[in-house]
Amino acid sequence: MQDMIKPEHPPLEAGVDRPASTGQVILEYARTIITVAIVVTFVRTFLFESFVIPSGSMIPSLQVGDYIWVSKYSYGYSKYALPFSPNLFEGRIWGSEPHRGDVAVFRFTKDTSIDYVKRVVGLPGDRIRVTQGHLFLNGEQVPCVDVHPYTAIDESHVAMEGEACQETLPGSGGHAPVQHAILKLMDDGQQNNTPEYVVPPGYFFAMGDNRDDSADSRFMGDGPKDLGFVPQQNLVGKAQIVFFSTDATAPFWQFWHWPAEIRWGRLFRGVS
Repeated sequence: MQDMIKPEHPPLEAGVDRPASTGQVILEYARTIITVAIVVTFVRTFLFESFVIPSGSMIPSLQVGDYIWVSKYSYGYSKYALPFSPNLFEGRIWGSEPHRGDVAVFRFTKDTSIDYVKRVVGLPGDRIRVTQGHLFLNGEQVPCVDVHPYTAIDESHVAMEGEACQETLPGSGGHAPVQHAILKLMDDGQQNNTPEYVVPPGYFFAMGDNRDDSADSRFMGDGPKDLGFVPQQNLVGKAQIVFFSTDATAPFWQFWHWPAEIRWGRLFRGVS
């Protein structure tokens, strides 16, 4: 009787897929990676982009080491809102004015490769001045209540003793007034006694919430750090959420300190 040789693998039953070839697996992985890359690029270009806060100019609203999501669609799109700032068009597409009180990310006026984050204080036509540390908008002093001691830690981990208060900026464009915290360290100096500035069309006036440690629109000179009025086409987006925050006091390689450095109470906090 002729011996029968059993196959090493039993015949595949009808309806059972054969194992994918190596080429098919590689193609599927490539398709997945390309799809993810397209989605990420679309989100970063048109919806949201993440930024980290490197300095203390926005304390107490934003702390050094905060990671924020910025909505790209809030003010429309200029070349500065797009990756690599391609020179495809001038002005903004679907543009809308920022509102007083917005915390906005924009390109620095002296070097548009640098991103700045400040609060929008003045819009076109607004008259702004600071006298003895008090902000005046269109002839009226902007109220700041609930004054209390505050200790800020800057990017060099140096403590700054001052006073914080709740400032209320008038609403704009039908929006309600915006209340937010500011920090005062002193009442003298160039930034605390300014001329009256009138914001020209197509620009806005930006200030840091850390009023005595912020290079902002109060500085109108030709110096390399003087911001002046900011063109609205320099807008990148509006700060919306702090999604992560760390004080990063220990060296990076000391990973066992990482959990203690995370500011858990600031995670997923809205920016106001």
